[in-house]
Amino acid sequence: MRFGGLAALNQVSLSIPRGEIRAIIGPNGAGKSTFFNCITGVLTPTGGRILFEGDDITGLPPHRISKKAIARSYQITNILPGATVLENVRIAVQSRHHSWSLLRHHRAYRDVIERARTVLASVGLADKAQELAANLSHGEQRNLEIGIALATEPKLLCLDEPTAGMSVTETHATVDLIRRIAANLTILIVEHDMEVVMGLARTITVLHYGEVLAEGSPAAIQANPRVQEVYLKT
Repeated sequence: MRFGGLAALNQVSLSIPRGEIRAIIGPNGAGKSTFFNCITGVLTPTGGRILFEGDDITGLPPHRISKKAIARSYQITNILPGATVLENVRIAVQSRHHSWSLLRHHRAYRDVIERARTVLASVGLADKAQELAANLSHGEQRNLEIGIALATEPKLLCLDEPTAGMSVTETHATVDLIRRIAANLTILIVEHDMEVVMGLARTITVLHYGEVLAEGSPAAIQANPRVQEVYLKT
């Protein structure tokens, strides 16, 4: 991915097996957000290909990427603060229902609400359904955003700094949540908290100046002298 003369991503090649939690780490400006934006259709790469389940999804717009069963959360919380917690998730669930006729409206609506409540229970917000999203704590808002992503029934969930700004207690709760939902998902996570990364990821990919500096298990990455030099000790 190039911006004029700047290569924000250069020859980045990686493969993520189904069902894995993969972490992408690196210093600020390493290309992590650009990588996420290319995968989720926010940016169209200037070269290379992105394959998902064998399909070439390179350059598809975000709504078509979403229909391919890829969802993401954002570094900055992306919710509807003036709507209830339930409404936030209901809208996401409804986006997956392609047919909506007046004749089946009431039954369809009940099905959507039931699915939304199930999602809220999975992220620990069942008792907050009627609260305005704006009134949730920061950690609860972040988990609501994960719920909104889950409501679109993804196969790949991209989490951008999911524990940013959280207290220690909130961080531990979110790590537990990610572990629970990972049973049925492939998860790609960008995260600065190394305790979170080391506790969740099976494999870690390190980006540096838009290139893959290293890749391996948490233990291998921690022991890598180059990674220690450019990232872990900074």
